[in-house]
Amino acid sequence: MNTLELSIGGMTCASCAARVEKKLNKLDGVTATVNYATEKARVEFGDNVSTDQLVSAVESAGYQAALPEPPNPPDVEPADPTAALRRRLIICVALSVPVIAMAMAPPLQFTYWQWLSLTLAAPVVVWGAWPFHRATWANLRHGTATMDTLISVGTLAAFGWSIYALFWGTAGVPGMTHPFELTIARTDGSGNIYLEAAAGVTTFILAGRYFEARAKRRAGAALRALLELGVRDVTVRRGAAEHRIPIDQLRVDDEFVVRPGEKVAADGIIVEGASAVDASMLTGESVPLEVKPGDRVVGATVNVDGRLVVRAERVGADTQLAQMARLVEDAQNGKAQAQRLADRISGVFVPVVLGLAVATLGFWIGSGYPVAAAFTAAVAVLIIACPCALGLATPMALMVGTGRGAQLGILIKGPEVLESTRRVDTVIVDKTGTVTTGDMTLVDVFAADGEQPDEVLRMAGAVESPSEHPIAAAIAGGARDKLGDLPAVDGFANLRGLGVEGDVEGRRLTLGRLRLLSDRSFEIPDDLASAVARAEAGGSTAVTVGWDGRARGVLMVADAVKPTSAEAISLLKRAGLTPIMVTGDNEAVARTVAAQVGIDEVVAGVLPQDKVDTVTRLQRDGRVVAMVGDGVNDAAALAQADLGMAMGSGTDVAIEASDLTLVSNDLRAVPDAIRLSRKTLSTIKSNLFWAFAYNVAALPLAAAGLLNPMIAGAAMAFSSVFVVTNSLRLRAFTPSR
Repeated sequence: MNTLELSIGGMTCASCAARVEKKLNKLDGVTATVNYATEKARVEFGDNVSTDQLVSAVESAGYQAALPEPPNPPDVEPADPTAALRRRLIICVALSVPVIAMAMAPPLQFTYWQWLSLTLAAPVVVWGAWPFHRATWANLRHGTATMDTLISVGTLAAFGWSIYALFWGTAGVPGMTHPFELTIARTDGSGNIYLEAAAGVTTFILAGRYFEARAKRRAGAALRALLELGVRDVTVRRGAAEHRIPIDQLRVDDEFVVRPGEKVAADGIIVEGASAVDASMLTGESVPLEVKPGDRVVGATVNVDGRLVVRAERVGADTQLAQMARLVEDAQNGKAQAQRLADRISGVFVPVVLGLAVATLGFWIGSGYPVAAAFTAAVAVLIIACPCALGLATPMALMVGTGRGAQLGILIKGPEVLESTRRVDTVIVDKTGTVTTGDMTLVDVFAADGEQPDEVLRMAGAVESPSEHPIAAAIAGGARDKLGDLPAVDGFANLRGLGVEGDVEGRRLTLGRLRLLSDRSFEIPDDLASAVARAEAGGSTAVTVGWDGRARGVLMVADAVKPTSAEAISLLKRAGLTPIMVTGDNEAVARTVAAQVGIDEVVAGVLPQDKVDTVTRLQRDGRVVAMVGDGVNDAAALAQADLGMAMGSGTDVAIEASDLTLVSNDLRAVPDAIRLSRKTLSTIKSNLFWAFAYNVAALPLAAAGLLNPMIAGAAMAFSSVFVVTNSLRLRAFTPSR
């Protein structure tokens, strides 16, 4: 099977993505998934299908398809796909505001004002709404109706009738005004224009599409950020010489050099050297792993302090980094199937309105009334069904809800996110950087009998100060914070993978695991050995310090739990949500941290794929899962979860793959984010209901030929006012913390 990623153009809603996917899957031997968010189709096909056939299938569905283009050079910024939509929106706003103002304010209705309205509204309805008209034509060709159909038919009906009234009716006479009268009476409509409705609806919905496009553009940023973690070139050893080559020229079994501070270029096995490798990208844990010849390393992990020579085993698309990118993309493909609320409603509402308009026309002509009166009633049905407030319903609630969220340190990416929050019942939390601080911290010092804890800390801090290892930095930093300046160290030696040695004030100190001091025949007091056992059982790293042949103390280093984490877990439980900790750390450490914050269920020692598997297992069991994380290793699980939440201090990859970002880095923001999202979603739903309800209530009047322009205007105005005021209630949302 061949795999190809097609760029799809012309999609305006999730139902468009479903239509393209269905068309591609009809081809023999083709399996396709279409991601509406990233506007990409991932296609698997056999040799019996050509790429031209794939492109033709998409085009026959009414959309555009293009083969993937080569990536931009690193120094070239990709073009902003929202720029054209932003330009279209700005022009339409500038033209529509005067049209709406003149129609709604009688003092502005000067002589010939109606002709100026026509001049300003025409470009908006024809050019500004062109994407809706084009999509409507594609929908009609395939026998479907979406929100685009409603927008296009409604605006064109309002615009077309306005032209009729201006040129062939009485609306074009000098001095014509829209009087304020709410009488219900039969009219031929030749004195009424609806240009403000046509221009206003177009502009409102363009604004909603623009904000949606901005949010949609971010969906692909997670993949870009992931791939940017890899290296661009690598030093390869061939014979006795070293050569710097582009990463795409690296081959399996090539030996490449990784200097201190550099990223590992590809997955492989160490053949020379020993070092500590920061694998937080893969495991999420802050303690570097000690590696030696024969150990495996993963591409994009960071070599901390030693020179390594690695033999490449997996390169390019076979590396774990590339697999993580695929996990994120696959998860996003799955989430793209969610239909937008407005499209679901319009799928029923649009055919009903169109049928009612045709039935009204037929009834009036069949009853012997003039054709002008029949057309007035039919067009009135289309005009009153074109919901002004619908353009405001989602963007207005989203704007107020996201604005309030931003004040509370909660960033919501788009309307699709909100649907996921309604039924969330399980919250998966990562450990490192989410429940804990993510940084190694000195938590305690134990001194053997006859020793002072401050002296043990002062001597240990001095020896550790030249080292760049995170555990050494935690000890040296803790010593400086408590004791101030530390004495100088001479004869410093890094015992690779074991510990360090150095001379301080005439003493030769050794620091490391208890086994190091035991192997060197240091005397180990019983109380000190017990302190080491207690520290390790509690999930801390125990560093033993000794001099003059005797172990003098133990320094406990750990990733400290955030002070607000326990309260956050309590708030989640109070909201009826089940918290589960999933971490790459070992079982003992994970259980200790979970017990401190009140989490009962723990899944430990997992890799990125295992985190995704945990999420999908819970989803198969009928759970609706929210995931909270901060690292690269969390990105795929964040994308797979029904609701992904990234800590603001996390990596760009995690933030881009998530649905919500918690800027405050406080886990207590999680229950608040879920509550705010649910509140915003319920506001959008009530907005959509009333946006339709006002119009539906007036449909019988329109069908009966009793539509007065002020009734139409009042229905639209009232629905818009309700949507705005209902949305503004979100500003009163208060956090539970």
